[in-house]
Amino acid sequence: MRNKKEGTMMQMVRFKTRLSEEQLLKVAKEREPQFKAISRILQKYYLKLEDHEYGGVYVWDSIESLETYRTSDLAVSISDAYQVVEPPTIEMMDFLFELRA
Repeated sequence: MRNKKEGTMMQMVRFKTRLSEEQLLKVAKEREPQFKAISRILQKYYLKLEDHEYGGVYVWDSIESLETYRTSDLAVSISDAYQVVEPPTIEMMDFLFELRA
């Protein structure tokens, strides 16, 4: 059984930062319009994981959209913008189905 939106992909990014939560939120809010401008991103969730560890869950309309984003200036700038202290963990997942449409 496939999901309703054929090809929908999820990407999860985890990273550690030197920034305080307040500083991180300021950067995230400044960058929010750039993410909202991406029509192919269906949703983005901002995560607080542990002390100085944060992440994002991105829901994309297709693997092609995700791959286009991964090479964009916006994606490449994440490490600098958030002062990431070690390489982020990035996972890509395909959806089997949705609980709610």
